[in-house]
Amino acid sequence: MPSKQSNTLRIIGGTWRGRKLHFPDVDGLRPTPDRVRETLFNWLQPIIAGARCLDLFAGSGALGFEALSRGAASVVMLERDGNAAKQLRENMAILKTTGAQVIQRDALEFLNSGHGDAAPFDIVFLDPPYHQNLINPCCTALERSDWLSANSYLFVEAERELQTFALPPGFEHIRNKRAGQVGYHLAVRRQSG
Repeated sequence: MPSKQSNTLRIIGGTWRGRKLHFPDVDGLRPTPDRVRETLFNWLQPIIAGARCLDLFAGSGALGFEALSRGAASVVMLERDGNAAKQLRENMAILKTTGAQVIQRDALEFLNSGHGDAAPFDIVFLDPPYHQNLINPCCTALERSDWLSANSYLFVEAERELQTFALPPGFEHIRNKRAGQVGYHLAVRRQSG
């Protein structure tokens, strides 16, 4: 039986390339695979520098820390599990980053609470636990509460067999791929006018 500290992920690009971070054993927590992250950040390369990112189901922090490593200005990481949130904060300290903020809260609760005066996000990572039907309600809440910038990007990672889901109004799919048991999708919000 592996120890809890044997769970590691590797940052694959940018400033922290090659750095290894730990994550706890939490039911349903599965870091985005390296090859999926590599493809995603190749897609985002033209717009990641200076972006404000929201990682709705942060888990191990694989997407959020990768974004910061590659030049994102900030990442808000939502994680409801206390052990995972604690480890995210510890990894922030290890990386000596001030660009991340960890909020221990349910993602839908957070989205439905409204964003107040917070600036909208340029990139949203939506990688919820599989088979819990969270993608559509999250997309609806993102749009309803105006969390998104005019030309924002939405990355969705889901179980391979999930072929379709409802994007927020004004979004269009621009990339779709599969790797193993994972289906992943990138959509962009097109500013009308």
